[in-house]
Amino acid sequence: MGVVPHIAKGARYTIGARIENTFLDLLEQTYTAYFSAKEKKAGKIADCIFTLDILKFLISVAWEGKLISHGQCEMLAVKLEETGKMFGGWRKSLDNPAKKNRDL
Repeated sequence: MGVVPHIAKGARYTIGARIENTFLDLLEQTYTAYFSAKEKKAGKIADCIFTLDILKFLISVAWEGKLISHGQCEMLAVKLEETGKMFGGWRKSLDNPAKKNRDL
């Protein structure tokens, strides 16, 4: 969210606003997935992963268009990659509920 104010004014209200809105959509979808019924959770998580991929795409478009710096893009890419791993782990835990992440 802190990157968008640094985007040039002409693109701030187009792709910058789209990046912010997609990020907020992802937050909303994550909240919905967390509190949804067990049988609907996997589909909601899949929606979150799809939205995350769209966000990654928009960030790369902004970087390729030189609207954000390489450092900003790298910082966002690392955080989005970590978020993707979290979503993947969440989905994997739903696929196999008997197996936990720890061995006793």
